[in-house]
Amino acid sequence: MPNSSNDKIKEEVMSLHQSIYEKFGYEMKYIRPPKGEYSEASVAYTNTLGYTTVMWSFAYDDWEDSKQGREEYGKTKILENLHNGEIMLLHATSKDNCNILDEMIKEIKNQGYVFKSLDEFER
Repeated sequence: MPNSSNDKIKEEVMSLHQSIYEKFGYEMKYIRPPKGEYSEASVAYTNTLGYTTVMWSFAYDDWEDSKQGREEYGKTKILENLHNGEIMLLHATSKDNCNILDEMIKEIKNQGYVFKSLDEFER
C-alpha cells in the first residue's frame, strides 16, 4: 500500500468493499493495511475514501503455510499475550487458528475478557 498510487489503492479498497457488501451485507468503514505496511499518504488517502485505519496489537506467525500443525504453540501465543483493549490479528488462512478458535474464545471469555466490535470499543 505505501508504494501504490491513489488510483490503485482506490481500485483495491473499493473492490474489497463491494465484495464484502455483496457477500455479507456489511459496509466497510475500517481498514487494516496489508502486512501492516502503510505510509502517511496511504492512510490519509484511505481516510478520504471514508475509512479509518486500524492496526492490531497482537499477531503471531500464523499465516505461514510451512508453520501449520502447531496448535499448542498458537494457544500459548494467544493466551500469553492477552491484554485489555487487544486487537488480535488471526489469519483465516491458518488451519491451526480454525482448529483452536472455538476453544480460545471460550478460554478468553473464561478469563473475564469481553469481545466487542470496533464500534463498541472505548477509546
